[in-house]
Amino acid sequence: MATETPVLLLAPRINETGLQLRTAAGLRGLRAFTAASWRAPRELLGAPVHVYGGPLFADAVGRELGLALLEPAEDWPARLPLALTGRRVSATTLAEARTLRGPAFVKPPADKLFAARVYPDGGALPGPDLLDGDTPVLVSEVVRFHAEYRLFVLDGAVRAGSRYAVDGDLSVAPLGRDASEVQAFARDVLAASAEHAPLPSGVVVDIGRTDRGWAVVEANAAWASGGYAAEPEDVLDVVLRSSGPDAQLSSADGPFRRALPEVVR
Repeated sequence: MATETPVLLLAPRINETGLQLRTAAGLRGLRAFTAASWRAPRELLGAPVHVYGGPLFADAVGRELGLALLEPAEDWPARLPLALTGRRVSATTLAEARTLRGPAFVKPPADKLFAARVYPDGGALPGPDLLDGDTPVLVSEVVRFHAEYRLFVLDGAVRAGSRYAVDGDLSVAPLGRDASEVQAFARDVLAASAEHAPLPSGVVVDIGRTDRGWAVVEANAAWASGGYAAEPEDVLDVVLRSSGPDAQLSSADGPFRRALPEVVR
């Protein structure tokens, strides 16, 4: 049955962030609903639904529920100044990346079609029998991040953040004593992004420290990103903006709407 109360729909395999968001939504007076399967719950059709889950789940239910799922442009890091990326980053195709003759960090920009990691050369990437050559990829110069931080961004400002890795290993902690440096670099990134590579109004931006200084890691869809040690109430604000009803989509966010597949029954 449709209702005017906003609903936070969670994927069937709920993770720790999903549990935290479910609690935060309930405390706010929203209805939290955990899906029983990868089908749009019939009782939510026509309701103002927001979703939190992986891309496959969001694709499975998004069109039928009338969702506008926001995600950053695939080439976002490649459009930023070198001073902010700390390394050369290019947006290209898998076919071009297969011609690489030396090591590079290669990743699919959004969905996890193959492992994002350092490849010794292009020949080590998935072959044509696995993925089409026109598959978009990001190719980066290899750098070592000593610490990495996740920032939940709303309307161009950091709403919540957390450390999530140290020297490539998972290491979750509040921003703590790093908060001032993180916030300062984030302001530079978001200011440059507004000029060179706009982001959706609700998004996740990852940054980190390398031997060369602070650098952008990547940007991701907030509705599919782990919150780590970030404050769940603030994470919820960003998730709700990033995955709301299509009728509430602003014109500024229109270019960042994820293309959803047709519903197949």
